[in-house]
Amino acid sequence: MTETYDRLLNQKEVAEWIGMSEAWMEMCRFRGVGIPYIKIGRACRYRTSDVQEYIGAHVIGSGI
Repeated sequence: MTETYDRLLNQKEVAEWIGMSEAWMEMCRFRGVGIPYIKIGRACRYRTSDVQEYIGAHVIGSGI
């Protein structure tokens, strides 16, 4: 049986990937919006699939 796991990314990696600041990500977590995250101890981690889904949900078509 083969299982695949998402890589867990830290806040800095995700912020660089999506082009937003770490402060923006912290604000989103505080407000309960944005990319779903996993809390492990004091650390917040993001699954790559959740980040990709968040990006996909924010695509705006050109209307063509």
